[in-house]
Amino acid sequence: MDAITPGPLDPDVLDRDDLRRALAEHDFAGAFSLIKKWGGLSQNRIASACRLTPGKVSTIIRGKHQVTSFDVICRISDGLRIPGRMLGLADRSWEGQPTSPDPPMPPASRSSQDSSWRPTTTVKLTADLTRSDLVMDRRAATRALAGAAVTGAALLDSLEGWLQAAPSTERARRRGRLGRREVEQLEATARAFRAWDHRFGGGLRRKAVIGQLNEVVGHLEEHQAPDIERGLFRVMAYLGGTAATMAWDSGMQKQAQSYYQLALRAAHAGGDHAFGANVIAGMARQMLYRDRPHDALELVHLAQKRTRQTIGGPRVHAMLHTREAWAYAAMGRDAAFRRATEEATAVLAEAERGEEPYWIAYFDEAELAGVTGGRLLDLARQDPRQYAENAADSIRQALATRGPEAGRSHALDLIGLAECDFLLGDVVSAVDHTRQAVAVAERTQSVRVRTQLGQLYPYTVGKGSSRAVSEARTMIRDLLSS
Repeated sequence: MDAITPGPLDPDVLDRDDLRRALAEHDFAGAFSLIKKWGGLSQNRIASACRLTPGKVSTIIRGKHQVTSFDVICRISDGLRIPGRMLGLADRSWEGQPTSPDPPMPPASRSSQDSSWRPTTTVKLTADLTRSDLVMDRRAATRALAGAAVTGAALLDSLEGWLQAAPSTERARRRGRLGRREVEQLEATARAFRAWDHRFGGGLRRKAVIGQLNEVVGHLEEHQAPDIERGLFRVMAYLGGTAATMAWDSGMQKQAQSYYQLALRAAHAGGDHAFGANVIAGMARQMLYRDRPHDALELVHLAQKRTRQTIGGPRVHAMLHTREAWAYAAMGRDAAFRRATEEATAVLAEAERGEEPYWIAYFDEAELAGVTGGRLLDLARQDPRQYAENAADSIRQALATRGPEAGRSHALDLIGLAECDFLLGDVVSAVDHTRQAVAVAERTQSVRVRTQLGQLYPYTVGKGSSRAVSEARTMIRDLLSS
């Protein structure tokens, strides 16, 4: 091999037990070291084959950088001709084919913005991600939990293609037989999965969503009529968005971001700009939970830039204003927070039932009140006297309107109200709302709910000998340790 020619590695090298273990555990520091030793490849050759810089390979070998990117793992597999099963991936496209000295570059890694946003590229990316996700074992899932979401300019640059028109679709050879009725059935399934997510969070239901997403990929790999194809891409976007929120709700940050990006590309291919804005809003929310308000604000502005060019319903615009307000609150910009919240309230007042897509129907007065209450609570942690009572009022309004059937949101509302009570010194109400919150949290699989309970826990410590507070503390501890 010269410096620019990728694999394959000698079969005897791939059969080594130590290399197999390193690859299965995604220990690329050990794997690259063994490949250098037994495969006869220099650091530069490994870097060139995997389309990494020599410096990056060096930091990986020295244990200074852990590879968590799905895209990079695919490049390692393709560049060094390591079978997908050895890395917990689905079979790669080249497996079973004669060895080529110059395999095609995976679509996910092409530098051209135009090619990376082609519908066929979106189908390929989704196929790879869903198939590997469906066979992911517990150890691989643990690695996904540890993976950090991309932030800053790297994230924003990767989304710029959303602002451009979707490239034309190259036609596949096989002919599909789907009709409008089958697409409507798939849309109904996507809607049911979304309701699952709102009520229960992630958990085992996530695999069902991934399986359905993989089935849609199969239909798109065939030649469909243009209107059927657009409909399938919209279904893919809806399922991808649900998979993203379920993964995020399970604490799988990097996996969630991958599905968000796939959902955005699918919405782009399907011409659903409003849902694309909704996906970017979800990514902004992820950044806000990770204390990246500046990244979140950039994402919201990106979404607003596209929706100003197209027809967007009042609920979508109002939701984007609340994400904007959330970012301002996290930055401590009180005046900007209030302005954005007022804009959201005014726009939402123009919304009418039944005029917008089902996926934004959740954003109503109750949701606005809950989000506003949560942001006021963020400010109240710094200044309880000024904000805590207003935060409690907004959260009570949300609780009175959406009730227990809201599942995860209901639990988050109760946790927020309990924290407001503690900040206001109303321990009796705080304990009562904590008990209610724990009871609701037990019926969800949401990591977010448990994280919020963990933030509530310190309020129950050091409150004297109050038996009620001690019991509330025990309830939280028992749930979080289960």
